Amino acid sequence: MGLLDELLGGLAGQTMGNQSAPTRRPAGGATSTNGVLMALLPVVLAMLSNRGSQRGTPGQMSRGGGLGDLLGQVLGGAAGGGSSAGGLGGILAQLQGAGFGEQADSWVGRGANKPIPADAMSQIFGPDGLEQISRQAGLSREDTSRGLSELLPEVIDRVTPEGDLPDDEALTSSVADLVRRLGVR
Repeated sequence: MGLLDELLGGLAGQTMGNQSAPTRRPAGGATSTNGVLMALLPVVLAMLSNRGSQRGTPGQMSRGGGLGDLLGQVLGGAAGGGSSAGGLGGILAQLQGAGFGEQADSWVGRGANKPIPADAMSQIFGPDGLEQISRQAGLSREDTSRGLSELLPEVIDRVTPEGDLPDDEALTSSVADLVRRLGVR
């Protein structure tokens, strides 16, 4: 599964070498690809596990409003709206609604993942949603768009290993496993 395995390997190497984890940089600063992906990973994992404002996310990523409220706003219009929109189904609905259903289906299904262009992220999440994600991750909009276009296919593929949408319990377990293995909060 490529990208996530590289991030896992990089983190293992840093741990063994006593180096610090990749850090976020201000929106105007240059950031390495791995740094961008590591800054976005908690946001993407929270989006996957967010099922509305009623439930927390693995690792308490939504405590105190903040990320949970942000994701409710970003994903709030997905799947026909309503307070329960969000999570993996909400992201897939937004991809479908923005005309990227074929790509999303390839990420869930077995086989190769179809790429998605970085400029599609504004269509999927809306300019305001993309801006909110950028602020939360501490990245520029360009880095956020590029990172999401690389990370979403990999993470969605990873949490749908059988080629089907997992039930809530399996999704929560899969996201929690990624949180644990990657050491994100």
